[in-house]
Amino acid sequence: MDYKAILSQKGHRLSEPRKQVIELLQQSKVALTPQQIHQALQQKNCKLGLVSVYRTLELLTELGLVTVVYDPQLNPGYMLSTLGHHHHIVCQGCHKAFEFAGSNDIDQLIKRVEKETSFQVSDHLLQLFGLCPDCQQKATGGGF
Repeated sequence: MDYKAILSQKGHRLSEPRKQVIELLQQSKVALTPQQIHQALQQKNCKLGLVSVYRTLELLTELGLVTVVYDPQLNPGYMLSTLGHHHHIVCQGCHKAFEFAGSNDIDQLIKRVEKETSFQVSDHLLQLFGLCPDCQQKATGGGF
């Protein structure tokens, strides 16, 4: 995904803090909390404050460049988004998060819920939890 082009199209520039956050998220296989992002950037001698991390994540999420992903304890973290409709599955052992394509099958459920509750659904979050193959192997081998 061309983050610079998307930011530019939306009237924003790829500032150094945004670049640093995006690069860090590109390297991560787990969703990172703002505090983890801040700590990792501090270790790389990036002088980005925690408030700036929150603001950067807020903008990147608003623009659809970053997605909120919840760990097994339902703590929010952030991962880079990809184009198209997608969801995440998070390993309850190692917390690695994997993206999978969304489908229109959920549309029937949303219509049923709207009919039953008189709500007008504007968005949804579908996230699954389980054990990745590595953690499954550890679990059967006595690693957990």
